[in-house]
Amino acid sequence: MDEEIFEKYMRAGKIASEARNYGAELIKPGVSYLDVANKVESKIRSLGADISFPVNIAVNNLAAHYSPRHDDKLAFKKNDLVKLDVGTHIDGYIADTAVTIQVDTDKYDDLIKASSEGLDKAIKNIKPGMKLSNIGKLVEETISSFGFRPIDNLTGHSLNKFVLHSGISVPSVNDITNISKPKKDDVIAVEPFATDGKGHVVSGEGSNIYICNNSIKSRLIRDKRSRLLFHRFKKKFKTLPFAQRWVEESFGNSDLTLRKLGYLGFLRHYPQLFEQKNGMVSQKEHTLIITDDGCEVTTK
Repeated sequence: MDEEIFEKYMRAGKIASEARNYGAELIKPGVSYLDVANKVESKIRSLGADISFPVNIAVNNLAAHYSPRHDDKLAFKKNDLVKLDVGTHIDGYIADTAVTIQVDTDKYDDLIKASSEGLDKAIKNIKPGMKLSNIGKLVEETISSFGFRPIDNLTGHSLNKFVLHSGISVPSVNDITNISKPKKDDVIAVEPFATDGKGHVVSGEGSNIYICNNSIKSRLIRDKRSRLLFHRFKKKFKTLPFAQRWVEESFGNSDLTLRKLGYLGFLRHYPQLFEQKNGMVSQKEHTLIITDDGCEVTTK
């Protein structure tokens, strides 16, 4: 890997780690989701990075994909189990990291440890040419040893410049259909999820997180405001996800336009992902650069 690119990945990772830890300290009873998301994103910018996706705050049986709206009223409560997922980039070179926080309780210690040790096992064993199904097997065995289940349909993923999910999936189960093998200089986010539920997620309502779909037909959007905003979204957010509240801040009230563009297929609105049996969910995530004989963690 080019040394300049490597340094950008490492810098993005350092900032993501600092912002993640800062956000974790903010999560307390009565604090609003919106306040945490805004402060973490401001921290990322103040440290000199850009945001690669909206801060995700997934609580209890919600495993992934929720970012507060500009008018969100939700606040953390005692006994909440909170997944805080943070992304940064430097010139498109992305870091993706997550941590789980329990609010004023210690009853989820083992569940949090299960996903954390699953991630540690993956980091210690991943190397060029190793089947990622074998990494999934190690993660599954680790999480199962705590009496929990990994979530079988949430995976880690490879990262490319300005592309958050670039093709390679890193399972948390022994998925023999996954024949992918990482190679030196691949950049991969590994993110085991552990649950006391079924071990599977299902889609729910929208997350307030969007991404522009590639389309050569945008000129056919009849509504002038929708067409104009779509081109502005593409210019501002490029190929990365963005939040409803960012749109509100930059372009004013655009809820109707977001719905319209989603219906027409020009935007994808990410669904919230809930544990199928309403089990509690923990998550731990780091970004790795594959090296000659292992990996370098950018977000430690």
